[in-house]
Amino acid sequence: MFFIILVINVVYVSFFTIRMILTLKGYRYVAAAVSMIEVVIYIVGLGLVLDNLDKVQNIIAYALGFGIGIVTGMKIEEKLALGYITVNVITADIDHRMPAILREKGYGVTDWAANGLEGNRSAMQILTPRKYELKLYDTIKQIDPKAFIIAYEPKTIHGGFWVKSIRKGKLSDDS
Repeated sequence: MFFIILVINVVYVSFFTIRMILTLKGYRYVAAAVSMIEVVIYIVGLGLVLDNLDKVQNIIAYALGFGIGIVTGMKIEEKLALGYITVNVITADIDHRMPAILREKGYGVTDWAANGLEGNRSAMQILTPRKYELKLYDTIKQIDPKAFIIAYEPKTIHGGFWVKSIRKGKLSDDS
């Protein structure tokens, strides 16, 4: 019974975590479908625990499954890599080599001249699907290991060449 409750709760909380992330990212219909599966698993798991409250190990299994489920759900979401990220980069590379290299690889790059504490800099804003995030960081660090990098998830994306390029598949796993 311990193992059954543990597994059910890991699965339930994984679904719960994924549904919350889907909801926050605006995938409302997918989130609604996931929630229907989630609630069935929840009712079965909770029913098993409530029918066996006299055994402390069942309560422990439920709690342990909850914690493991949170981590599992987050790992699944990392693998799915839903959505996009915007990466701001500041580099001492003022000859614009980095923006050109990133554009050749298919990234949408807007760059401009900037001034920092130690002089002239090049600043960039790069938009990419999250699944290419780590590859982008590696490319930036290969060009300039001292580059200053900040990343965040945009809520809305509209217009620009980049949206059209992504739909045409210009940016790929090979980039």
